[in-house]
Amino acid sequence: MTTPGTLYGVGLGPGDPELLTLKAHRLISNAAVIAYPAPDDGESFARAIAAEFIPENAREIPIVVPMRLERFPAKSVYDKAAGDIAHVLREGENVVTLCEGDPFFYGSFMYLFERLAGRFPCEIVPGVTSLTACASRLQRPLTSRNDVLTVIPGPLPDGEIRKRIEDAQAIAIMKVGRHLSRLKTLLADMGLLSHAGYVERATLPSENVVPLARLEADNAPYFSMILIYKGDEAWMLPPQFSS
Repeated sequence: MTTPGTLYGVGLGPGDPELLTLKAHRLISNAAVIAYPAPDDGESFARAIAAEFIPENAREIPIVVPMRLERFPAKSVYDKAAGDIAHVLREGENVVTLCEGDPFFYGSFMYLFERLAGRFPCEIVPGVTSLTACASRLQRPLTSRNDVLTVIPGPLPDGEIRKRIEDAQAIAIMKVGRHLSRLKTLLADMGLLSHAGYVERATLPSENVVPLARLEADNAPYFSMILIYKGDEAWMLPPQFSS
């Protein structure tokens, strides 16, 4: 019987190719089969990050997920992708699956993992997360000592977001997008606008890093984040964020 191949979930980091780990670089550079998420109306961001390292003769398996404002029923997309990848793995070929950021931190790879990990060898290669990348670009530590760090999805209702912010000292709000204006209003009402930093497209040439109070836009791109600190460490707040 043919020994099955290994499924690799490879974290690519937030966008700058130089933030790939050495292990990610090695696996991608030697891959015979590469899989990656892709929109139905443009370039795959994951593939673009790793493009210069993908071998010319590598077989590519795009996992095309339609980009919609409403929640798209992606189950069928990942069912099909898992089937295609399983076929390759059964033939004894390894499959290197690319994932922006880290595979297990809001990463799309987890949907393949839940479908395939019980049947095939699987290895996760962690990547630099958007959370740590945004903190580095903002030049503000995420949290310290016994402070509680809470990660909040922006689409949650105001009441839920408010409660979670009240229970934490350090907060990261992800998936800001079209919720930006609402989130700014909520943070202003809580007296936290001056303690909030905003980062979009961290580590990319088009990145924007600014105190949230100075941001005039009403909408944000998908790759954006708000970081807030309301704990007791004064050094956690650079001068531009001091109230």
